[in-house]
Amino acid sequence: MEKILIIDDSEMNREILGEMLGGDYEILECDNGVDGIRMIKEQGTGISLVLLDMVMPEMDGIEVLDIMGKNGWLADIPVIMISSEDSPEVIHKAYELGVTEYMRRPFDQLIVRKRCQNTIMLYSKQKKLVGLFADQFYEREKNSRLMTDILAHIVEFRNNECAMHVINVQRYTEILLKELVNVTDKYDVSDSDISMISNCSALHDVGKIGIPDEILNKPGRFTDEEFKIMKSHSALGAQMLNDLPFHREEPLVKMAYGIARWHHERWDGRGYPDGLKGDDIPISAQVVSLADVYDALTSERCYKKAFSHETAIEMISKGECGCFNPILMQCMMNTQEELRLVKEGSGSNIKGEAEIKDFARELLKSDALYSSDRLLHLLEYEKMKNRFFEGITGGCSFEYNAASKLLTLSKKAAESIGVDETIIDPVHNEKLIEIFGKETLKTLASKLRAMLPERPITQFYLHQIVAVKPGESAPVQSFRISFAAEESAHYPADTKCNVYKLVCRTTWTLEEPQRYTGAIGKLVTMAEDYGFMKGTDINDVRGLL
Repeated sequence: MEKILIIDDSEMNREILGEMLGGDYEILECDNGVDGIRMIKEQGTGISLVLLDMVMPEMDGIEVLDIMGKNGWLADIPVIMISSEDSPEVIHKAYELGVTEYMRRPFDQLIVRKRCQNTIMLYSKQKKLVGLFADQFYEREKNSRLMTDILAHIVEFRNNECAMHVINVQRYTEILLKELVNVTDKYDVSDSDISMISNCSALHDVGKIGIPDEILNKPGRFTDEEFKIMKSHSALGAQMLNDLPFHREEPLVKMAYGIARWHHERWDGRGYPDGLKGDDIPISAQVVSLADVYDALTSERCYKKAFSHETAIEMISKGECGCFNPILMQCMMNTQEELRLVKEGSGSNIKGEAEIKDFARELLKSDALYSSDRLLHLLEYEKMKNRFFEGITGGCSFEYNAASKLLTLSKKAAESIGVDETIIDPVHNEKLIEIFGKETLKTLASKLRAMLPERPITQFYLHQIVAVKPGESAPVQSFRISFAAEESAHYPADTKCNVYKLVCRTTWTLEEPQRYTGAIGKLVTMAEDYGFMKGTDINDVRGLL
């Protein structure tokens, strides 16, 4: 059974909420924020939902939300804020900090149950989505790296170099870039940039395909002419990428071009092929250059033995392998232990499944689900619903979501009509068709969709026909919906007809063009008098719009 944690200093509120939800969920209770945080730490994702009071001693709801957000718990545990506080600033702050829903006291049992159920269902679906997305992302990432590594290995095979060179350079590049972001904001490097640069680093030596074998694999020193030919691999690799018959304008190809051409440039301008200096060299090529040199020093080649990690770091620090960006040198010193672990095989050379799934989770957390547009929409929608329901007291209520085709009825409404409280695709629901008729349901749906955002309120009439048939002790009831007042409709003498108003308010998106998203409403008696119903124009009620 799923667990709901209620954090509220009012014993009465906890008891009311527990009574409303206890039949379907295991209820946990805390009377203050400090104990609530302790409970969340103990239970973790075993908690499916937190109902959180705003005003409490020791630690209020805002502080609890802040702690949950800083610890990353809100990604897995949804929070519904409950309070009698209706200040827009407070509600806005709660949504900013990550609450999924906001409910005001006094509690409406239907609203409490449905919002808890919908929120738990939403997060459950989101967790499944994370898993599916992460699995697909992992497979694509793995296959992409596999193809890149195969191509790069072909190059290394011709060069008689270690097959791990490409993989190591990728990992060193990623390590150095992550540290670069930590130590300075001088370079605009995003997470996606780090991934792209690391992948493109595999093609840094692709130009070696065009270098003759006798030079590429010569064990001794190069002659001046041989060295000139060997150095041409950087320009040759860039030319190969530039001559691609397709995708030349893709960011990845442009990135690979820069790395292939300039990964032998040096900070002091003494590199090749263009003699670029300082930050005229793209940061991507600078980082790959340092990663390439470190791996070259610590790997065995046909012309030398491998140097130790410590020796390689010392040689690079002393400038024996050319001059590098001082900030990158600091990054290398800060991460040298991590570099050593990768070189020795103790560190991960490629992103693992868990790491990629974490990345997928971050992508979903940054999705529009948590954007300011959604925040504004939620705030406006909640205001509209509260105003509407506050204007109509008593009666049976309903809520319809057009996107999910989900009709939710209050318990009283469902019992009165004889249907379930939750109905999917009501226009095609067999029970509703039996009661009201298919054409009536279609007409009702089309009339709601035909409403306008500036005139969202309408009304229909529900006739409850009660008859006592011969030989039956219990009355038999049926229903009919009409679209004009028919209070004087004629029915057989042995029947009684109760006529109700079905007052509806359609809902719409905030962004232009506005789209119909559903409807809310209540069933009220004809005798009841509502101020907003007076006059010739039912939509002439500014407070409800």
